Amino acid sequence: MASKETLHVLNGTEMHKHFKQTKFLDSDLMIPFNEAMCYGDTCEVVFSDEFNNIRAQVHQVTPTQYADITLKPLQPLFNGEFDRLSLWFDEDMFCQMNLLTILAWLDHSDYRGPIDLNIVGNRFQPVDSYSLKAKGFDSLYKEVMIHQTIPGDVHPPPLNKGIHLYLDYLKKDSDLMVYIQEHPDVPVTELVSDLIRRFEEYGLGDTQYADIIKTHRRTL
Repeated sequence: MASKETLHVLNGTEMHKHFKQTKFLDSDLMIPFNEAMCYGDTCEVVFSDEFNNIRAQVHQVTPTQYADITLKPLQPLFNGEFDRLSLWFDEDMFCQMNLLTILAWLDHSDYRGPIDLNIVGNRFQPVDSYSLKAKGFDSLYKEVMIHQTIPGDVHPPPLNKGIHLYLDYLKKDSDLMVYIQEHPDVPVTELVSDLIRRFEEYGLGDTQYADIIKTHRRTL
């Protein structure tokens, strides 16, 4: 019987591109998770038809486009053709909510193998690592992302921090929203660039920040 391999799930195309260019993990299979789960609606069962349709609407693409961008690269994960699973995620909110989503799917799918979680810095260099089991993350995902409730202490610490940032960042009194409120006359593109520099812990991109600014200004 042919030997399986380690499957590395990376947060997004940029990390995947960087690892390919630098030949990091070059002998193993690497796949990107192309999502932004900290923004927009979701539903209880990760990667269900309902989930895929909701997330396609969030990203303003068709379900077919969502399948091509997000689901197709994940087929090795869905097919289970690996001996060991290694996850590579930044510690910012954006990446940690993507991580929670993957862990929730693994838990829901009853995956009971070992999981190596690697936390990377802003230049994709490894900065920390944890050994996990996919147990309890499905209920945690629902508690946080569906019911928007604050859980007890969560392991590992970067996920705990990411969850608390996620549950707070769109509130009117969050540092982010206060800053947006204090700069009502700054052009959207200029303010977006400023937010990306100032609020690195959120890890949001220009699309998410632009939507947040425009939504806030429409409600004034």
